[in-house]
Amino acid sequence: MTLNPATPDFANQLSAILPDGVLRDIEPRYLEEPRGRFNGQAGVLALPQTVDEVATLVRSANAARVPVVPYGGGTGLVCGQVMPDGPAPLLISLERIAAIRGVYPQENVLVAEAGAILADVQTAAQGANRLFPLSLASEGSAQIGGNLSTNAGGVNVLRYGNTRELCLGLEAVLPNGEIWHGLSRLRKDNTGYDLRGLLIGAEGTLGVITAAALKLSPVPAVRGTAMFVVPSAQAALDLLSFARDQLGEAVSAFELIHRQGLEFLAETLPQLRQPFERAPEWCVLIELGLSRGQDPEQALADLFEAAVGDGCALDGVIAQSETQRNELWTVREQIPEANRLIGSVSSHDISIPLSAIPEFIARGGEAIAALGAFRINCFGHLGDGNLHYNVFPASGKSREDYDAQRSEVKRAVHDLVHQMGGSISAEHGVGRLKVEDVERYGDPVRLAAMRAIKQALDPNGIMNPGAVLKV
Repeated sequence: MTLNPATPDFANQLSAILPDGVLRDIEPRYLEEPRGRFNGQAGVLALPQTVDEVATLVRSANAARVPVVPYGGGTGLVCGQVMPDGPAPLLISLERIAAIRGVYPQENVLVAEAGAILADVQTAAQGANRLFPLSLASEGSAQIGGNLSTNAGGVNVLRYGNTRELCLGLEAVLPNGEIWHGLSRLRKDNTGYDLRGLLIGAEGTLGVITAAALKLSPVPAVRGTAMFVVPSAQAALDLLSFARDQLGEAVSAFELIHRQGLEFLAETLPQLRQPFERAPEWCVLIELGLSRGQDPEQALADLFEAAVGDGCALDGVIAQSETQRNELWTVREQIPEANRLIGSVSSHDISIPLSAIPEFIARGGEAIAALGAFRINCFGHLGDGNLHYNVFPASGKSREDYDAQRSEVKRAVHDLVHQMGGSISAEHGVGRLKVEDVERYGDPVRLAAMRAIKQALDPNGIMNPGAVLKV
């Protein structure tokens, strides 16, 4: 199907509709992505303030067959928010549609517009003595609409689920410009297909999310945080099982950290205080959320004592204050920044069946070593099987030295992931970066069904073309 660029005449048409919301001179930040591997383009940038304005923009684009790229906080890591080639698109930023429309503490629900910053959603929930548990390193700039569009994960998936599980209803503009008023606060609605679940994770290819009804949870009365040294990845997995058997759903987060990540922190952010004088080969960061009257420090001490006796922990630090708790989390949250400063050859957001993770780590190391001299930083959300398996240049070299091997490295990792029953995209989405991988590893029947859905909802193919799926 043929798409047309957003021409000056088309921009003039939009300017008549949104006099103060259409820009021809587009700031570079709207055309960049965090890893610097892609540069986008746009014929025009629109900054609507209401869902009706979004509907008008999309309707106009559909009539003119101009591609539309929805834009949130710009923090996506798979090139879903930038369109490097093809006809220059209409870029629709949701940043001015950012209100908290309502908070319903008795229902444990908050209604937010798509442009609301994730940290602001968290703060609004806190104001009602509630918790919105989605937590990401980019929460100070990521927008809730983008979180929903990519089905973001984060550190609390173990207890609370992905973003899809945190959403009850949506308001969205479909590709024909019609508004779907699906902003339900109901927990049970058994009246047909789940359009909410379909749009979440679609990365703007089936419509533009403009608002969401989000699930809140009670704020844990007390929290406990600890970092335990473990002798191996298998021991970390054993400790996770042991912790859940002993503490149940109180385990909110369980993060795996490798020595390489701590060494990158020491190299790039030496001012950051680390909990151990010498970086251990493996450690885990554990977060508990307990009810009033329970003692999280004692619970963690009991867990550590039992884990040492069972051979799955060697050393540990239990936070004794909120300051110490924040220091432990800062170590984990700054690993992506250290990775960025080092510069990866190839980064992989993957999901592996829990019991297969130790074998994957061993076989992955062998596969990468067979390709040459690399450093591997394997870390992530062990509790839900999501690893960030990132391959870096050898010490003294840069990622540019390995440009010719980047595809080979990615193929080796993803082949192994697929072979072991995993997913090549766990929480970052597909974007444009992984479209070929989805084609290579995806189930043909599923891909055919996805194309049929895309064709039915977006027959002109205007919504974020090139992302998620080859059509």
